[in-house]
Amino acid sequence: MTRPPVAVLVGPTAVGKTRVALALASRLGGEIINADSLQIYREMDIGSAKPTPAERALVPHHLLDLVYPDEPFDAARYCREGRAVLAELARRGGPPLVVGGTGFYIKALLHGLFDDGAPDPQIRGRLAGDLASLGLPVLYDRLAALDPATAQRLHPHDTYRILRALEVSLAAGRPISRLFSGHGFKDSPCRVLKIGLFLPREELYRRIEARVQAMLDEGWLDETRSLLERYGPEPKPLKALGYRQLIAYLEGRSTYEDAVERIKIDTRHYAKRQLTWFGRDEAIHWLHPEEIPRMAAMLEEFFSQKK
Repeated sequence: MTRPPVAVLVGPTAVGKTRVALALASRLGGEIINADSLQIYREMDIGSAKPTPAERALVPHHLLDLVYPDEPFDAARYCREGRAVLAELARRGGPPLVVGGTGFYIKALLHGLFDDGAPDPQIRGRLAGDLASLGLPVLYDRLAALDPATAQRLHPHDTYRILRALEVSLAAGRPISRLFSGHGFKDSPCRVLKIGLFLPREELYRRIEARVQAMLDEGWLDETRSLLERYGPEPKPLKALGYRQLIAYLEGRSTYEDAVERIKIDTRHYAKRQLTWFGRDEAIHWLHPEEIPRMAAMLEEFFSQKK
């Protein structure tokens, strides 16, 4: 059976994926499939660096603005909806370009997911009690001792994923990273070409600082204030990088200057974790963001093959 071709463009935050993706998709007559876990939420435009309406008008985009911040969304749903888009594009013959920095979503889309089991109410309740009495740093340290590989890829402030990793690991009696390994992610209905964007570290860090400031100048604080007033601080996406620091300022737990500095530092750390994740994938072809003609040639050859 012929496997439909899918191109993937990855890289750390602020490396320039949106600009490169627009150039490539325009040249190929392709369509962009979002693979950023924040951009699926409506009303979270500035803080997620979502493509602007003008950019979306240039090339068809998919999997943006799917749910509101207080609605549940996970990798399983992303996989289902993403594969539906891929099937439709294969039917129409439109070259798909999956673009984003959420490595787990991309892995789920291309290779499927393993079943991590139903929630365990007893374990979940015990962890919730520990969180309230001991605090998140203690639970993160517990995860690091139990499953160093998973702890390394999670931010120490990512309450939801830390608790879920502990819950699954405790219920299964073995680290969640070992469950991932056992799954193998072998379900691959597509033929895939992966391109990664890479910049020298200092240049990437300069871009991160400049982009954080640009987003603040565009009204990121006002966007966060509006979201906080409408949904409160508890929805999972409002605990995401950038939003949680600005919420700390809006709630009087931080100065504005400290919040902005924390965003820049944490974004650099996030970019490092993204590079570590993608760096494990030997199938990725790493190129400088300015090498667009070379990327376009690779994609044209890839999509012209019949396999």
